[in-house]
Amino acid sequence: MKKYIHISNDLKNKIIDGTFKANEKLPSEKELGLEYDASKMTVKQALDILVSEGLIIKRRGSGTFIKDLSDTELKRISITNQFRGKTAEYPQNEVTSKVLNFSVVQPDEKIQEKLNISEDDFVYFIHRVRYVDGVPYAIEVTYMPINLIMNLKPTHVKHSIYDYIENGLGLVIQSAHRIITVRGATKEEAEELHMQANEPVGVAEQVGYLSNGAAFEYSTTTHHYDHFKAEMVLTK
Repeated sequence: MKKYIHISNDLKNKIIDGTFKANEKLPSEKELGLEYDASKMTVKQALDILVSEGLIIKRRGSGTFIKDLSDTELKRISITNQFRGKTAEYPQNEVTSKVLNFSVVQPDEKIQEKLNISEDDFVYFIHRVRYVDGVPYAIEVTYMPINLIMNLKPTHVKHSIYDYIENGLGLVIQSAHRIITVRGATKEEAEELHMQANEPVGVAEQVGYLSNGAAFEYSTTTHHYDHFKAEMVLTK
């Protein structure tokens, strides 16, 4: 992941969790550069992302400030942050993957329906365990159309697929439709997640969409109960 993306993700998480409050002044670009061991240009690129996402505002001669966002807006951003991937969710941690399977397969009827493709549109099949600082957090089973997410390599699968999609391919991940359920872990899941069979796991079934409306991902992620939460905003 590029350094400026890492910095913007970390600052975004700090805004979401309340480390930085509304109207609070951010440290200067020089101070942020020292904190993240980054050049002024890298810090500027990170801040520009947050400006474009409406999280901060630059005031000439005064510095950079957190926007006065409503609780509803912060919750919306928090929810959006949930489908940006483990690398973005934990920018200060080491996120790694154990790849159980990475292959190209013909989609069955369910995958065709979820991704709005035909049986002749082959997909990547990605089965991996996601670790944060060496601890297994989740098991992901993912399908992606090969004609949309082109030239996906094992090195991308071992690290951040979303980073490759956005920064390698220049595509914009915009939204996801997600269904959350809870059930008991299977024997195989329990072994990978270092837990007991039938202990609870959170399961997130998701279809992800790009900014052009195309479905780029159908995934099922099984989370260890210690590392799972779901946030939502309910409105009348």
